Amino acid sequence: MAAERRKGERVTFERGISAHMMGIDGTWRRDCTMEDVSETGAKLSIEGSVEGLHLKEFFLLLSSTGLAYRRCELAWVNGDQIGVNFLKMGDKKKKATRRASADA
Repeated sequence: MAAERRKGERVTFERGISAHMMGIDGTWRRDCTMEDVSETGAKLSIEGSVEGLHLKEFFLLLSSTGLAYRRCELAWVNGDQIGVNFLKMGDKKKKATRRASADA
């Protein structure tokens, strides 16, 4: 059994929660089931292949209308399951600023 690396407390769903993954640019979409979730991330079971998809950053859509969503980045892959980290507002800007100051 792998060691638990998640910082936050996890909520596990008995039957999973139906959700969708969508590329940041909207060019792809996959059905998935959210198996568990914490404040910082989630474990998803993917329907269909993820091969060739840009999973570095994507949206996890939690409602059929797309109004409830989280911006995610891939943490790990294990068969048809993936782990994702939730990105907070401004995470991209902070990383870009740190890189720019490190290059100077």
